[in-house]
Amino acid sequence: MASGKSVTRIDIRRTSPSYCSTPTIVIFVALCLVGIWMFSSTIVVPEEISLQDAKSETKDQVPGVDSQPSGDNLGDNNGNTIVDEPNRETSMDEEKLEKTGEKLGEKTHEEPLKENEEVLTELENKTPDFGDLKQTNEGGETNKERRDTDTIGENSKKKKVEEIEDMKGLKPKDILPDGAQLELLNMTSTQKGSWSTQDAESEKEKELQASSSPESQIIYSWKLCNVTAGTDYIPCLDNEKAIKKLRSTKHYEHRERHCPEESPTCLVPLPEGYKRPIKWPKSRDKIWYSNVPHTKLVDYKGHQNWLKISGEYLTFPGGGTQFKHGALHYIDVIQESQTDIAWGKRSRLALDVGCGVASFGGYLFERDVLTMSFAPKDEHEAQVQFALERGIPAISAVMGTKRLPFPSKVFDVIHCARCRVPWHIEGGMLLLELNRLLRPGGYFVWSATPVYQKLPEDVEIWNAMFALTKSMCWKMVNKTKDKVNRVGLAIFRKPTDNKCYEKRVIQNPPLCQDSDDPDAAWNIPLQACIHKLPTDPAIRGTQWPEQWPQRLEKTPYWMSSSQIGVYGKPAPEDFIADYEHWKRVVRNSYINGMGIDWSTIRNVMDMKTVYGGFAAALREMKVWVMNIVPINSPDTLPIIYERGLFGLYHDWCESFSTYPRTYDLLHADHLFSNLKRRCKLLPVIVEVDRILRPEGKLIIRDNVETINEVESVVKSLQWKVRMTYSKDKEGLLFVQKTMWRPTV
Repeated sequence: MASGKSVTRIDIRRTSPSYCSTPTIVIFVALCLVGIWMFSSTIVVPEEISLQDAKSETKDQVPGVDSQPSGDNLGDNNGNTIVDEPNRETSMDEEKLEKTGEKLGEKTHEEPLKENEEVLTELENKTPDFGDLKQTNEGGETNKERRDTDTIGENSKKKKVEEIEDMKGLKPKDILPDGAQLELLNMTSTQKGSWSTQDAESEKEKELQASSSPESQIIYSWKLCNVTAGTDYIPCLDNEKAIKKLRSTKHYEHRERHCPEESPTCLVPLPEGYKRPIKWPKSRDKIWYSNVPHTKLVDYKGHQNWLKISGEYLTFPGGGTQFKHGALHYIDVIQESQTDIAWGKRSRLALDVGCGVASFGGYLFERDVLTMSFAPKDEHEAQVQFALERGIPAISAVMGTKRLPFPSKVFDVIHCARCRVPWHIEGGMLLLELNRLLRPGGYFVWSATPVYQKLPEDVEIWNAMFALTKSMCWKMVNKTKDKVNRVGLAIFRKPTDNKCYEKRVIQNPPLCQDSDDPDAAWNIPLQACIHKLPTDPAIRGTQWPEQWPQRLEKTPYWMSSSQIGVYGKPAPEDFIADYEHWKRVVRNSYINGMGIDWSTIRNVMDMKTVYGGFAAALREMKVWVMNIVPINSPDTLPIIYERGLFGLYHDWCESFSTYPRTYDLLHADHLFSNLKRRCKLLPVIVEVDRILRPEGKLIIRDNVETINEVESVVKSLQWKVRMTYSKDKEGLLFVQKTMWRPTV
């Protein structure tokens, strides 16, 4: 039978009567088979339009809503432009529509399952073929219910188009005419440049090189990493060789990223007795001790209500150094001290500096606030690992000599409880980094001993801090005492314009040079200066975003129709099209079509996001999404923050700053094919294995050559292939990590 027909047709053919002998029955059976064939063609796998020669595609037409790219055009380290893929058509005429489903690509959803009858049975029961995903129309009917009501002809074709449009992935945009420029907002100094096409032959040569990569033919022999960090290995933070060569550690250089020259390809072992993590929201209060078997923090902070050992669990009472009587009380005290903070409405995004076990961020979820928590690795043993195991966002990072990997003017509130950061030294360099990140009109909440204690050292620090904040034009709007927790709070507000800066008699800290891009954040040294605030009302930072949740769907006011978005449309249309696309894909495929038990999913990462549409589409799920904008992609991270989501910049040719086994689901949309142009693919997959929890899921949308390479590697890691789909040169791979580790 022709590849591409639905599973339903296969089953029916196998159970067709074999005793038909009379002409009447033969005719009847023939009509039934014709009807079944006509029905099955309405629920086929969506066709992925063939790749076109970019030379012939210099059209000015704007692609439709469902024809957005999965990738983007990338600039290399020299600022040159690399086109993600050749252009391809974005519409289907009736002739192409009739051919849809006649022939699947090189691989079907069923192919890899022939090797594993158990997976095949489970897939047939739980995760139907892409062309048979359950969809509901406006009247509440499902595909199955429409079998008896659909008529062959124009109505059938119309429904067929709707199903294909809902199911298909983003398409690469129409290639811009030669010389066209990408006018993206807020591109960093390392990312600015034109977005134009490359010669089609050059692009074909790249694809040929990628498809002939020897990695797809390697027989893998896996070994466990033999490192001091053991089960907690983070390659760029545990590079002992590089750390030993440091000339100084006074600025916490030893806690900063020092990536190995060769990315590791060994596997991190599991802790002894590792168990499937406890589900959210129970995980906020307790986790398995065997999953994070560390006790130093219990000994050091147990009396301060951070965490305790209770049998086979580590429990988190919800306290901390500054909120021993509970984080929720402390959170409410902050809002009572400054009602304009308005948790979950005006203030949606918070940054927690020196987060401990991140109970502050964990309980802010109840106030509809998303918190980015960070702390150095090993400063207090495994604090970030505890946070992630609990299901609370956190990264390992330090305020040392470089900027944090976030754009400027994005956090509504920045919080620091008892953090022993010397804000006032070296010209206030570290506090000025927070000033870069804080949204104009945003608040800095500081609850540390200098605020409320009168010891000589505390008084000295308070006086220096007060002088520094005044010179930065921060206004102290409140200083109060929490009588229950017996701690004090000082709340400062960043200005919304440059008037105060201009009136300063002493320009200290000085204003930054105009050439200093405040959004440049990857490996950029810290500087003790203040960035001017924007004055043009059409520029980001002059207005506060819409209140949550309206800001999630609201197009940022500074995205102008005169600007071209990542996918080639006017920026506002680009933004909306991306969101509509991902809502359909998430609803029809990821939530309702793949058999994923979403109650087991809490920590999610979109490894290559554009506008955050994937994360926005998951809003109703009990998950949080770390949105990653690769360093050589268009800088859309400010847009993601504007809509009340968060993320950071990263180079996937290096290790990510998180502990092993910290994410439940990773999503990669045309990431790996782009990375192959810059670095080896194998270490990237090994990094995915490192940060994904056992039984965690990976969804990849990419070209067929890349899908084949990744599938070959993950199969050697004994991962379960849950679904594959390919058509022409595009494909999808859905796999699940197992508990397997190589023997020592």
